[in-house]
Amino acid sequence: MKKAVFGVFLLLGIVQLTAQEDVQPQDKNTFKKWQVRARVISIIPNESASIEAIGGDVSISTAYVPELDFTYFFTENWAAELILGTANHDVEAINTAGGTIDLGDVWLLPPTLTFQYHYPIGDFKPYVGAGVNYTIFYGAYEGPILDNIDYDNSFGFAFQAGFDYALNDTWFLNLDMKKIFIQTDATVNPNAALGADIDINPLVIGFGIGMKF
Repeated sequence: MKKAVFGVFLLLGIVQLTAQEDVQPQDKNTFKKWQVRARVISIIPNESASIEAIGGDVSISTAYVPELDFTYFFTENWAAELILGTANHDVEAINTAGGTIDLGDVWLLPPTLTFQYHYPIGDFKPYVGAGVNYTIFYGAYEGPILDNIDYDNSFGFAFQAGFDYALNDTWFLNLDMKKIFIQTDATVNPNAALGADIDINPLVIGFGIGMKF
């Protein structure tokens, strides 16, 4: 009887160990590889310019817009994030030989791809990232004074830091900061060949909610 009982417990122990070996690798590989976030972001330009002929500087307004991003995890720590959003900014030339000149407004579409390192600490999941940006300028309105303004599209770098805070296995909150380096050559009144080299270099601060899937 003792041998039979011992044999049963031994068999149960072997079955349990085998089940754990089968489950643990599977659990380890079932982390969700995709995330999507919806944020409200503040785009705060750190602008400067070199304006031909009339001199002066540039002033670009802060914008508040919605933003959407998608993240794919290669591993539990390494990921790539694509950030999508568009914003409208008012532009003025200031301290020029002709005083302050209203340059109207322009739309910016700056898709940004960053590669990230995530370091989970329980529900708190900080990350850092770096990547590239391509900014498309469109829908420029020249204001009441000028006839035409043309902005060149540009490549730049982006740096990022932020964190996710898990609410459950699917939903989480997010706080994110990016520094994006955006430079454009603007031509004002092309027939008059008045140009400007403009650095926008905004700080982008966002807060939102995300979902894993």
